[in-house]
Amino acid sequence: MTAATMQALVYTAPREGTQLREIARPQPGPGEVVLEVAAVGVCGTDIHVWQHGMHGGGPVVLGHEFAGVVAAVGAGVSSVRPGDRVVSETASYVCGECIYCRSGQYNVCPRRRGFGFQADGAMANYVRTRPAILHRVPDDLPMAYAALTEPGCVAYNAIIEKSRPRPGDHAVVLGPGPIGLMSVAVLRLCGPTRISVVGLRRDGIRLELARRMGADEVVIADEEDAVARVLNSGDGYGADLVIDAVGVSATLRQSLDMVRPNGQITKIGWGPEPVGFSLDALIRKAATLQGSFSHTYGTWERVLTLLASRQIDVRPLVSPFALSDWYAGFSAMEDLEAAKSVLLPNGHALAELYSEVQKH
Repeated sequence: MTAATMQALVYTAPREGTQLREIARPQPGPGEVVLEVAAVGVCGTDIHVWQHGMHGGGPVVLGHEFAGVVAAVGAGVSSVRPGDRVVSETASYVCGECIYCRSGQYNVCPRRRGFGFQADGAMANYVRTRPAILHRVPDDLPMAYAALTEPGCVAYNAIIEKSRPRPGDHAVVLGPGPIGLMSVAVLRLCGPTRISVVGLRRDGIRLELARRMGADEVVIADEEDAVARVLNSGDGYGADLVIDAVGVSATLRQSLDMVRPNGQITKIGWGPEPVGFSLDALIRKAATLQGSFSHTYGTWERVLTLLASRQIDVRPLVSPFALSDWYAGFSAMEDLEAAKSVLLPNGHALAELYSEVQKH
């Protein structure tokens, strides 16, 4: 590797078509910033792409949950400078002209392009991004934890900005994956009476983490009737709020069955399956079904504050891996042995994380 090149995890096809390669190091153009990547989270979507492929194909550098240090800035950039510790949002491009961009809802810009999919991402030594989507990382927040700002924002947007959580609620989270676990942490801030997390027996490690993140109970859906368990809690009418962090048809049906009248279902998880059942329960219960996608600038600022203050404590979730050990990190998540693999492309972030662990 030379000063003009870097290591990057490049997707061209599933499994063997995803490899660590030496490619050209990005340079900032006018209005652009290049970060030295300190930490990048492995998302469930990255695992899915690695397993099954990506619509539109590659080649593309994977990774969209990242924190780094500003390495170089292009002409006209004055908001950040080399040496700044930052996290980046996930949209490599938005048009800036549509009604959604102009009204601050750029997360649903129809021409949005995301890092790691339509543009090279951050599973590399360096990544090119935009200054408008950078946020400063508090000094006392290790970069390995700052890389979880993005999934934290997904959960915060779904629960605080799209849902109606109230003190005294019974909230249910379907799926103890990274987003489900972050949802537990965000829900805990809202004063619920009970948080239930539904998973499967093979989710054992993640269900234990759900308890550590604030769940009051875990329900193992392949060993007991999760709907009956929820309905038999409290006053018997069901959950005030159901967060579907899985996304398949079966969990949507569970959501409809366990939500109480006038309750709410917020769907975060993606799933290609057809519904295949009646939605009349949504009408009969006068319940709300809400989708939630991505996040915007203000969400990132709030979540960074919550991470730095440990009001959202992601320390139990992080399993660090060197970039060269990416396969082990991906496999650990595929095998449900890790809740959140975080790749650390440089030694500074690893030393910082070690120091943090030693303190606690």
